[in-house]
Amino acid sequence: MGYNVAIDGPAGAGKSTIARLVAKQKGYVYVDTGALYRALAVYFLDAGIAPGETEKIIAACKNADVSIKYKNGIQQVYVGGVNITSRLREEAAGNMASFSSAIPEVREKLLELQRELAKKEDVVMDGRDIGTKILPFADVKIYLTASTSTRAKRRYDELMEKGISCDYSQIERDIEERDSRDMNRKTAPLKQAEDAILIDSSNMTIEEVVSEIIKHCK
Repeated sequence: MGYNVAIDGPAGAGKSTIARLVAKQKGYVYVDTGALYRALAVYFLDAGIAPGETEKIIAACKNADVSIKYKNGIQQVYVGGVNITSRLREEAAGNMASFSSAIPEVREKLLELQRELAKKEDVVMDGRDIGTKILPFADVKIYLTASTSTRAKRRYDELMEKGISCDYSQIERDIEERDSRDMNRKTAPLKQAEDAILIDSSNMTIEEVVSEIIKHCK
């Protein structure tokens, strides 16, 4: 049985960045569960499906082939054998993933893949419901959050560095809407597990957050 570290939290809290660094320092495998949902989102979008078309998403989900491989320790995500990792951070993929991840059939599609990995490997897994649903018996559970304004600024800076034109106010509104959807959905809503350690990174450096999490690991 692998040693499991679960990191949950809202969009833009820095989960992926922090989880990667914790995994690297501890020698664990990093599993970006959000990337798996975004991969399905890319699949749905390529099929011409829009957010809100629940029945079409459920139907398409049945034939979706999502897998992950590791290249030089870095997770690569494939759909139908095609590496779509470079498309995962597109805004459209994020918005579709936020909607489609609330659909039970979509979550079940990816549940076993995530659990099987955790059984075989020492993993750091981040997402919205890792500690509450995917890995309820994780050895360490972290709930990582930050203020809405902080998360919007981080996303804005990330896009600007990539040369992508964006509007800060719109990003902040998108984050607020995504938080509402994630926290109020019927299936596996975003919430802090009762035994999770709360970390608010609003006024912390990345190094400080990583150090705080590592304190709780074996």
